[in-house]
Amino acid sequence: MRRLLLAAAVLVAVLAAAWCFLVRDTVVAPAVRVPEPVATIGSGTEAIAVTGSGAVVRWFPLEDDPALPQLPLSAPPKGNRLRGPMLEQARILGAAPAALRPYLASSRYGESGVDVETTAGIELRFGDSSEAARKWKAAAAVLADPAVEALDYVDLHAPRHPAIAGSGHTLPPSP
Repeated sequence: MRRLLLAAAVLVAVLAAAWCFLVRDTVVAPAVRVPEPVATIGSGTEAIAVTGSGAVVRWFPLEDDPALPQLPLSAPPKGNRLRGPMLEQARILGAAPAALRPYLASSRYGESGVDVETTAGIELRFGDSSEAARKWKAAAAVLADPAVEALDYVDLHAPRHPAIAGSGHTLPPSP
């Protein structure tokens, strides 16, 4: 009987130690993550938010005129996620640096892939969403270059060697 009581006491001590050192600090706490919208579908009070991963967030309250680029869709997709060219656009817009986001007007999918138009009318040609962060760094470097005063487009297909051309649009002022 003593052995049985001793074994039970040891078992209780081991379980208490295991809870204190292993489980107690790893208890899951509930957390709500609010999605960060990177684009809209539609305009005005009918606008619907889209995240950088392509999730369509119908319940997210948007301002009357959100400063987000608009995707070229007349209506949101039936599902809760974008697919194909629209997903590529959302991924590229989601990778945009926060400092450049106020200057993005819209995006579209053309012959060369995803093109993002700035509020100044400059076209940023990305191609696909691979290396999106690197392509945005290259775009920011070109747009911040004091030697570049006006241009029409920046080709970012090869982010290490962005190509620029034109002189039709002036760069927006620095924030």
